[in-house]
Amino acid sequence: MVTDRRELAEKLLKQINSVLIGKEETTRDVAACFFAGGHVLLEDVPGVGKTTLATALAKSLDCSFGRIQFTPDTLPSDVIGVSIYQMQKQEFVYQPGVVMNHVILADEINRTSPKTQSGLLEAMEEKQVTVDGKIYPLPEPFLVIATENPIEYVGTYPLPEAQLDRFMMKLSIGYPSKEDELRMASRFLTGEAASEIRPVMTTEDVLRIREDAAKVTVSEKVLSYAEEIIHATRTTESLALGASPRAFLQLAAAARAEAWLDGRDYVNPDDIKSLAMKVLPHRLVLSSEARIRRDQASDILRTLIGRIRVPV
Repeated sequence: MVTDRRELAEKLLKQINSVLIGKEETTRDVAACFFAGGHVLLEDVPGVGKTTLATALAKSLDCSFGRIQFTPDTLPSDVIGVSIYQMQKQEFVYQPGVVMNHVILADEINRTSPKTQSGLLEAMEEKQVTVDGKIYPLPEPFLVIATENPIEYVGTYPLPEAQLDRFMMKLSIGYPSKEDELRMASRFLTGEAASEIRPVMTTEDVLRIREDAAKVTVSEKVLSYAEEIIHATRTTESLALGASPRAFLQLAAAARAEAWLDGRDYVNPDDIKSLAMKVLPHRLVLSSEARIRRDQASDILRTLIGRIRVPV
């Protein structure tokens, strides 16, 4: 039943929050992204829990998990796999890469070359990889959680727009509050172990939740409101590149998942308004004038949203 699956989702969130202290909103956003069928890019400074969040989510699911540490010498075959000739069989046999898992942690994705980064393009959009002309479908559900450090530039390769557009959300965990950081320190100093992570949800449960979220109603007024936001990013002089049609679809899908987690069977304008700040900014490209003024895409988007009438 739907109620049972919502209880499973709450157990999932509670278990992750027992490890990543004080970041309930970020945990909920990642879960919503997963239930909506999207991928997540975590951009933050080292040591705030990006890897902890990804591994806690994977361990809370009864699914396969793969992690790859991107470096300048990482090859595309490390990501998608490679065909190796076996003398005994006298044929090429496909050796799977890290993408052949349900949940993938792409650690420091901007440290590898664009050639290797492109290995994820087909996987993230079409849920398949092509090796030596043969197509291999990926397991379902499939989620990529990528991390990057925003303050280091030496030896990094900025993600191209096509890659960024495949991430449903770009999130930042941020530093913990004073109280939460003291709780973390107390646990560490006393040797208190965090709650043991155990699977609380199967892959079948995730697929059923995705079906439930896909049934959440989005009225014409709310959908028009979302489209107005998308259209505004394409017409302002401050942006050289606005949000894509894929961004529009993913905004609606994310809003459905968030509404489902809230126990609603409909999306309201507040869902669109809040999620737009997580789904759209990383897809926007500033104009040369905006870059000179050192404007931020998020600030421009917030101003645009403020000018659009919210439907009743």
